[in-house]
Amino acid sequence: MLHILCSVSFALLSLATASSFAQPSRLAAPNVVEVSPQLVTSGQPTAEALAGLKAQGFVAVIYLAPPTVSDAVADEQLIVTRQGLTFINIPIRFDSPTEADFEKFASALSELGSRKVLVHCQINLRASVMVFLYRAIVLKDDPRVAYESVAGVWSPNDRWQRLIEDQLRKHKVAFEPF
Repeated sequence: MLHILCSVSFALLSLATASSFAQPSRLAAPNVVEVSPQLVTSGQPTAEALAGLKAQGFVAVIYLAPPTVSDAVADEQLIVTRQGLTFINIPIRFDSPTEADFEKFASALSELGSRKVLVHCQINLRASVMVFLYRAIVLKDDPRVAYESVAGVWSPNDRWQRLIEDQLRKHKVAFEPF
């Protein structure tokens, strides 16, 4: 009987261990949105989460807030690059996003190709909009579907609405989210 209990216990432990490896680990950050298996947006990840990105298959991080914001992780660039990952900072001022900001972002994301990328800012406001614009303009995704990632996080204020509308109009994408 003891032999059977030990065998059953070992089998359950093995099953639990195997299933824990099969589960993708969740990124410790606010407002995480998995746009696709290769593209994730979020707010500021913890230092520990940043240190584990390579283990989750990420090859690059695009950080869209100025590194001087109050909740920035000290040495984020070092934490990311020590893992052999690419780190790109495009410091977008929240109160005045520009077309040039989008163009820099689109260029950076395009250069990374189909590799797994984390795009983040403080709480996934900048990141969600920039990724939406990229998907609608560059990837030609259905803008209604692409916008769901923004709407699930926030309702853009007037400055961000203006950027979205101007970029969609400039690139002849027929979609009116507001």
